[in-house]
Amino acid sequence: MEQLGLLLEGFASALTPGHLLWALVGVTIGTAVGVLPGIGPALTVALLLPITFRLEPSSALILFAGIYYGGMYGGSTTSILLNTPGESASMISALEGNKMARAGRAAAALATAALGSFVAGTIGTIALTFLAPVVADFATGFGPPEYVALMAVAFVTVSALLGPNLLKGLASLLVGVTIGLIGIDAQTGQPRLTYGVDALLDGIDVVIVVVALFALSEAFGHLLTGTGHATVQPLRGPAVLSRADFRRSWPAWLRGTALGFPIGSLPAGGAEVPTFLSYAAEKKLTKHPEEFGHGAIEGVAGPESANNAAAAGVLVPLLTIGLPTSATAAVILTAFQSYGLQPGPQLFTESGPLVWTLIASLYVGNVMLLVLNLPLVRVWARLLEIPAYGIYAGVLVFATLGAFAAGGTTVDLLVLCGLGLLGLLMRTAAVPVAPAVVGLILGPLAEQQLRRALTLSEGDPAILVSSPITVFLWVVVVLSLLIPLLLPVAKRRRRALTRA
Repeated sequence: MEQLGLLLEGFASALTPGHLLWALVGVTIGTAVGVLPGIGPALTVALLLPITFRLEPSSALILFAGIYYGGMYGGSTTSILLNTPGESASMISALEGNKMARAGRAAAALATAALGSFVAGTIGTIALTFLAPVVADFATGFGPPEYVALMAVAFVTVSALLGPNLLKGLASLLVGVTIGLIGIDAQTGQPRLTYGVDALLDGIDVVIVVVALFALSEAFGHLLTGTGHATVQPLRGPAVLSRADFRRSWPAWLRGTALGFPIGSLPAGGAEVPTFLSYAAEKKLTKHPEEFGHGAIEGVAGPESANNAAAAGVLVPLLTIGLPTSATAAVILTAFQSYGLQPGPQLFTESGPLVWTLIASLYVGNVMLLVLNLPLVRVWARLLEIPAYGIYAGVLVFATLGAFAAGGTTVDLLVLCGLGLLGLLMRTAAVPVAPAVVGLILGPLAEQQLRRALTLSEGDPAILVSSPITVFLWVVVVLSLLIPLLLPVAKRRRRALTRA
């Protein structure tokens, strides 16, 4: 009952005209960037970070949450119409959705994606409402040793999940941690990695790093590879579902939600894994197996629901223990920190009104997204006709202006370009940039907690395994490191045994 009362207070704040306007702006921008291939919510939030510094924290976070949810919605449009996922989590929707579009059933595919996203997003937000405070209460018992182990779990799992392999993910993480160490050591007062440049004594602004690694590297990459034009599949009829399609879709919506939210809530969750699992589950459970691979509506309904439920689940570790499990969550964590807020167990007690306003705005944003997506499908489809060079020229302008607004010096622009080229090299080598952002944000925090733990124990490292929670978390770290190494060996042995 206490949580319901706090949520109602959050609705009272979220339903004010100003917050409703920012929610509408967020979901509209999010849907638009979700539609455009390559322009995801992480890049968009990174570009808008410097521009929103003058906003109140609640308004800015409502805007970013709307972009996040909207990006999850919009990614399905380009997947279905163009077979080009706007977001990695929308890859599975392209398998059946584009087949439906080519068969003239794009309207039904887009409708089941929009309705499934609404159902899953709403159920996921309800679960977030009741689960997040419980997790936060549990996490209040964490001390420095527990946080060190927890951040080690985040480093390893995020590196493995967001990269093509563990080694490249860890390399990206190391890049981020190194950038995070630049500046004056808070404990000794000695400069680190500044190389005599006075402008680096305060460290490199997180916003500049995020904009460079996401926005500039993406634009540089398209500059090297060139641009192209795509043809939009014609949309026939309004985006509505027939009774038969609805009967086949609603069980898939619920199954996708049941898979998406809990997996998204895990420190190693994300939205990609549950979408694959949902598609596999629908393929096994369907009464129309002959349609899979040729445009089965369940193959769109389930993964899209899992995708949006996972988006709500990702906010659980972000708000309760300050762990980002996706690229967008890492950038939103940067937004919290830019306003002097640190997501974690104390967030619900120290900034309760802001958190509950943010959660209430997610309900409002889901309704707005449904209203936007069903009638405006043709408008979103027209966005796909914008030439890529026009999109990325705008990205470069906003990135440069944003970096200058964040720091205001020439050194900041030089650092921006240098990190943008570094991001381009990482992308060329298939090294993901998201773990670098996680390392940049969590690296200094992990160092701080490690020093606190060793200070409490007078230098005895045994404190890091002094409780059952820390032992469990370190076991998770070891397994996360060993499993990717042992799986190929096990597969080779199985192949050798089968051949023998």
